[in-house]
Amino acid sequence: MASRRCLLRLLSSRLVPQRSQPLAPVLIATRTLTSLSEPVAHPAPGALASPRLYYPSSCHFATRSSGDEEDGDEEEHYDDEGSEGEWGEEDEAVAAKKPSGKTEEEKVAEAAEIGYKVVGPLGADEKPFKPYEPVFAVVQIGSHQFKVSNGDSIFTERLKFCDVNDKLILNRVLMLGSQTQTVIGRPILPEASVHAVVEEHALDAKVIIFKKKRRKNYRRTKGHRQELTKLRITNIEGIDKPETVAIAA
Repeated sequence: MASRRCLLRLLSSRLVPQRSQPLAPVLIATRTLTSLSEPVAHPAPGALASPRLYYPSSCHFATRSSGDEEDGDEEEHYDDEGSEGEWGEEDEAVAAKKPSGKTEEEKVAEAAEIGYKVVGPLGADEKPFKPYEPVFAVVQIGSHQFKVSNGDSIFTERLKFCDVNDKLILNRVLMLGSQTQTVIGRPILPEASVHAVVEEHALDAKVIIFKKKRRKNYRRTKGHRQELTKLRITNIEGIDKPETVAIAA
């Protein structure tokens, strides 16, 4: 009987090989989070001596199920959509023209300090341009002085609160002159004025600003384009103009 019992034990051990202990980490790595959601029955105190390993529910593994990946992709997709909307709103806010936040009185006072006054837009039927008259004026716009005559065009620094085809009055006149007389202001002529029309808002040619400090590895190159406003002089008032006599053929 003893020999028969030993023979059966030997045959059973050859037919059903037992798993060795080093294979346990492989089982841990292949386990997914879906298996953790299933309830785990706590073993009895006597069963802990068995070779089967017990995995507690608080373990965390590097692998995750396909459902978790889909959830993460959806969250990223929603985040991208939200960011696109925010960027679009910022672009629209930048594209919109920012209000100056000044009243009409403040705008008129600031323009008067520079040396001009905005009358209004030029009408479609108006013809402000006149033939040449032998009269000149010296006007000050900002910190610059210009000698102008009827029909001349000048470029000044960008004038605020005026658009193209707006009529302006240059009220800071320093001197008037013609073939017969010359009037000099102290420092301006209060009764004299020069009328002009805004033709264009443009940019001047680029100017390169280069800075260098030798032996300091310091070099900076920048460019600047000054904003300009083109004005066309239409009329000069405040001085007697000589009458033009038509020459008979």
